[in-house]
Amino acid sequence: MDKTEMLNSLFALAHNDLRSAEYLSTMTNPTPDEIICFHCQQSAEKYLKGFLVSYDILPPKTHDLTHLLEMCESKKSEFSSLISKCSFLNRYAVTVRYSFELQITTDDMKTAIQFAKDVKEFVLNAIANIQGPEAK
Repeated sequence: MDKTEMLNSLFALAHNDLRSAEYLSTMTNPTPDEIICFHCQQSAEKYLKGFLVSYDILPPKTHDLTHLLEMCESKKSEFSSLISKCSFLNRYAVTVRYSFELQITTDDMKTAIQFAKDVKEFVLNAIANIQGPEAK
């Protein structure tokens, strides 16, 4: 898979995760909040990995948004503005799917959706600044 295919694939998956979270949050009998938050974390993860791919960096096999963010910061220091958002989303990585101890509120779910959108917007703008407007 070449760089463009990998970037498009990651962004399509990220978009689908975010779209799924938004859809699930509107259901009459909503899906448990932890599943929605998991999709938000996954979306942010894939957007960050996509940014790394845009710099020809093969992303590591990790769900740790903090680690991915540090890698992105090494290429563009402005990524530091996402630290608190990625830290918040990081708690909803894969382990949330198996944890019964994490108490997630509806406000947490709404915040997770907004933060995932913020990561998406930031990454797409950063990519556009590298590759030109067609990257959006």
